[in-house]
Amino acid sequence: MKKMYFIPVLALTLLLAAFTQPKGGPAIEFKTKEIDYGQVNKGADGYRTFEFTNTGDAPLVINRVRSSCGCTIPEKPTEPIMPGKTGYIKVHYNTNHIGPFRKTITVYTNATNVPNGIVVLKIKGRVIDPTKVDLNRPKTASPVLK
Repeated sequence: MKKMYFIPVLALTLLLAAFTQPKGGPAIEFKTKEIDYGQVNKGADGYRTFEFTNTGDAPLVINRVRSSCGCTIPEKPTEPIMPGKTGYIKVHYNTNHIGPFRKTITVYTNATNVPNGIVVLKIKGRVIDPTKVDLNRPKTASPVLK
């Protein structure tokens, strides 16, 4: 009777061991997943760069990158990123749009360390026109005259 339990327990143990083995393959690690432009002037340089490293043991492929709107244009590497090497996602935000902004860039990869190989990056900031008065700027108290 004990032998009947031994076989299913052994099979279950082997199955669990197979699922808990570390998976090989490419892995992506970003230096940062959000870039804050801060306050920039209208027409200023809108280019920023996200740096990442392939921490896996196989070539990392960036299949595509998509932004949340047409005012943000991402550029991806064209060649696979080898294990241990660094790559870059270049992002251009159109700084001719006045006001605050928050945009996302979705990166589709073959990385095994992120769900479905997808990473979401974010940019944010505020574009101002230095030639105009900013009506949204907080008011400061006037000095008291004696």
